[in-house]
Amino acid sequence: MTHPKTAGAQDVPAFRQRMLECFAIGNLAFLAVDIYLAHAYNDFALKSEWIPFVFSILGSIALLPQLLRSFRGGSFSRRMGIAVGSLSILVGFVGFLFHLESQFLILGNVMSLVYSAPLAAPLAYCGIGMLLLLNRLEVENQDWGAWVVFLAAGGFFGNFALTLLDHAQNGFAHESEWLAVGSSAFAWSFLIVASTPWANATLLKATAWIMALQIIVGTLGAFLHFRANANGVSESIWDNFVYGAPFFAPLLMCDMAILGLLGLYDRGANKNLTPTS
Repeated sequence: MTHPKTAGAQDVPAFRQRMLECFAIGNLAFLAVDIYLAHAYNDFALKSEWIPFVFSILGSIALLPQLLRSFRGGSFSRRMGIAVGSLSILVGFVGFLFHLESQFLILGNVMSLVYSAPLAAPLAYCGIGMLLLLNRLEVENQDWGAWVVFLAAGGFFGNFALTLLDHAQNGFAHESEWLAVGSSAFAWSFLIVASTPWANATLLKATAWIMALQIIVGTLGAFLHFRANANGVSESIWDNFVYGAPFFAPLLMCDMAILGLLGLYDRGANKNLTPTS
């Protein structure tokens, strides 16, 4: 496949900006569904729990017209992207503090960390915000792909923490639960190196294959979570999915792998390297 760079250097920023914008908007919109399921666990006990849900919807709506306009040759609004990106980081950071305060800061032990609200979950908003800022401030930079790979590495590190704490709640009852933990750590280590200036074609290619493996692991995890919830003890399917294994959590691996592949592809093209054969 020919990289869009061959169509003219001026076309590259527009192409990759659209691709990353699609990813960011899709993730922001999908977080509304994930947040609704997560906070339905306690019936939105605090009114503040509606903030990320509403922000996900409004932020997606605000960015979508720009994306559609870009496919017709229009440009992205720098101010709107920076505004939504900055607010997303703020929502994620405040959410992280709220989750941290739930039990860990009160009890201050490992058990409270395991059984408190998932600390890393709100940081997904920080990641999306950084992607939006990157897409407005550094889209002309040749190192754009390296930054995308680096942010994908951050996502896998967050997934490593989420899977470790989440599966610790049941004492890793199934050996397969270790697969997500080890796989996320493995992907993170490769992506970190792949984001550095000394990454070569062999490393980029190997990292791309590892991203493909993450998609398989994430899909398998989603299937296992779905099967566990479908066979849950409650008579209500809704209750099984709200109070059971988080169905969407394993799909984060697929999501971050797609982001990593986008960055790896751009890295290889800009270094005259090919990350996939």
